[in-house]
Amino acid sequence: MRIGIIMDSACDVPNDFLEKENITVMPVTIQIGNAVLADVRNEEATMSFLSGETGERAFEAVSTPYSVQDVHDLFLNKLVFDYDYVFCITTAASRSGIYDNAVQASYSILNDYKPIRAQAGNTTPFALRVIDSQNVFPGPAVVIAEAARLRDEGEAPPKIRHQLESVVQNVHAYMVVPDLHYLRNRTRVRGDRSVSLFSAFMGTALDIKPILHCNRGETGPVGKVKGLGNATAKMLDFTSSRVKSGLLTPTVALSYGGDLAEMRAMPGYTRLREVCADRNVTVLETFMGLPGIVNVGKGALAVGFAAEAKAFE
Repeated sequence: MRIGIIMDSACDVPNDFLEKENITVMPVTIQIGNAVLADVRNEEATMSFLSGETGERAFEAVSTPYSVQDVHDLFLNKLVFDYDYVFCITTAASRSGIYDNAVQASYSILNDYKPIRAQAGNTTPFALRVIDSQNVFPGPAVVIAEAARLRDEGEAPPKIRHQLESVVQNVHAYMVVPDLHYLRNRTRVRGDRSVSLFSAFMGTALDIKPILHCNRGETGPVGKVKGLGNATAKMLDFTSSRVKSGLLTPTVALSYGGDLAEMRAMPGYTRLREVCADRNVTVLETFMGLPGIVNVGKGALAVGFAAEAKAFE
């Protein structure tokens, strides 16, 4: 059985992995003022788009996920020919409308595919499953990597689906945000008042960096550390400790809102890579996609992995 994987571009997955595993990407369109870019996870295009005046107004960005019709057309024009079963894995439904659009499109896709496949001489059934990763940035990458691993090992769709639904519940993403003022401005544009002017001012004045956590669609702070380097080291060292304790899938995913050379020089990075290498854990690292950067600002670092719940310490 030919099994395909599709995701939206808000999922931070390295391009070489996408190419190797033949994963299809649904673009998220970002508009800042009059500037518009359909994000397809191109680092050069992302950084160029966020330069100059457009970059200064990035917190005003409006994002538009693939529409129901876009998803429908992509499947019927391509995916129903290329595959017999497709897993559509999306960023958290609590943060984006792509999951709901994909679910809605799935009904018409399953009603319309038969004559299209028949014209190509294929009369076998086609099926798809839409999975809400319930996570953001590198979090969905953990789910996507597990789907690819199980598929490559020859597992059947029911087993893959069951495993992914279990993994989703246990994916944890952590992030260090360098600019509280940017985050406050962005959350206000989105209608979120969780970062007050006072906390943004005090955090900036005292160089306090929040560490955020996402699991099962819920996001919130789990720590505050003085200094960006200290916050990064604390987050990555915590991740190293979780790897040592044993993960539920053999993957750690990293995404960074800038040049990856900067990320690789950060405190805690080398230790994490060494720990992962000792335990045969694959590290996927990539630039943060445009939807992520406009939401949390340049220079943010995020890490994702699947493990049993444990308090951040």
